Amino acid sequence: MASLSSNGSQRWSWRLHGDGRTIAPGAVVSPGERLSWPRTTGIGLQHVVAMFGATFLVPLLTGFSPQTTLFFSALGTIGFLLITGNRLPSYLGSSFAFIAPIGAATASGGQSVAVGGILVTGLLLAVVGLLVHVGGSRWIDAVMPPAVTGTIVALIGLNLAPAAWGSCSASGCSGFRASPVTAIATLGTVILVTVLFRGVLGRLAILVGVVVGYLVATLRGEVNFTAVRQASLFGLPHFVAPKLDVSVLGLFVPVVLVLIAENVGHVKSVAAMTGQNLDPIMGRALIADGVATTLAGLGGGSGTTTYAENIGVMAASRVYSTAAYWVAAATALILSMSPTFGAAIATVPAGVLGGAATVLYGMIGLLGARIWVQNRVDFSNPVNLFPAAIALVIGIANFSWTAGKLQFQGIALGTAAAIGLYHLMRVLAKWRGTSQEPATPASVPGGAELAEAPSVTSDRV
Repeated sequence: MASLSSNGSQRWSWRLHGDGRTIAPGAVVSPGERLSWPRTTGIGLQHVVAMFGATFLVPLLTGFSPQTTLFFSALGTIGFLLITGNRLPSYLGSSFAFIAPIGAATASGGQSVAVGGILVTGLLLAVVGLLVHVGGSRWIDAVMPPAVTGTIVALIGLNLAPAAWGSCSASGCSGFRASPVTAIATLGTVILVTVLFRGVLGRLAILVGVVVGYLVATLRGEVNFTAVRQASLFGLPHFVAPKLDVSVLGLFVPVVLVLIAENVGHVKSVAAMTGQNLDPIMGRALIADGVATTLAGLGGGSGTTTYAENIGVMAASRVYSTAAYWVAAATALILSMSPTFGAAIATVPAGVLGGAATVLYGMIGLLGARIWVQNRVDFSNPVNLFPAAIALVIGIANFSWTAGKLQFQGIALGTAAAIGLYHLMRVLAKWRGTSQEPATPASVPGGAELAEAPSVTSDRV
């Protein structure tokens, strides 16, 4: 619980903003400030609601325990606040970038192998954070310019598209195919809420759609409450020990690049909204998310990332106080201690998930295109066009390649193609004098695209 004193040191308290009840026009409640505790608690609960839908969709789509995922999400948020010195407000929820690698790893080696992949991802992200903390973040912009980052984000979303439609087997159907009526009700609600409402409710369209879809599924007899009735009211989550399998690590490494973009973008966005220079703690933010993801990988939780939905709550309320995030983390931790709550979340039927996934996966894909548009990526330049075109087809078609014990699939191969081809073609074009890059770039490569990166996790609304 810290605020910054005038000399930049940390104090474990928050300054009261004004009278603690009102915010003047144009003013914001900074990370080191707070409103009255009742108001701070209310805003903290809003953050829980904001992260709720997406954080639980990941374990539901991957077969992980919702209760365990919430537990590590709460711990990760607490760790994030501590490691960043309470200077950076953020909730760490489930990252949709993990869905495809978790699915592939689980199918080949079981849930323990998938958890092992999450563990390695977290460790790699923490190492990157340490490098950024020591050497700065400009090298990230050089390695992942907008043309590359947009491609990686897009191919992750589009690679997931078949999972939204689902499949059928002797045990039943998954995704949209499980119950088209319920899926359409879910998807239709998401669309209507998005266009009919503004503010926080409009930003929670996915959550509202899941709730309505769940009600429709209940009326249609698609929800089984047996597990809820049998679950205990209080109890620890179910933990899963990680198992390291080198053959699936190639599936998870590309996720590190997405998490970097999301975290760097989160820092830039909060800095812009609060008027503070938060670049000095960018490395800490990456380390913190790496630690949180590593913890999740040690016990069976979903990998974490900073949440765009919660930035929406801050923008709507103008309250950036880290005190509200302590309330959110504590609330999530308490809820994670109830097996009944976790069992209730796990009853969400496949049709609801299929409807929500249809819009979510498409949004991830188009957010990659948004990065291109906002950074004015010139696709008349073959150096931008060819890597993106090739990588997208590799990701959408889910190319695969096995090298010894290592297995690489669409996301990993597409990411490697996007980065490798871009830099190779760029070097060759400059060497031959055929480069179409402007002599004096208008801005630092990647800066604007990373500022938008939190929306990547709107894999989450």
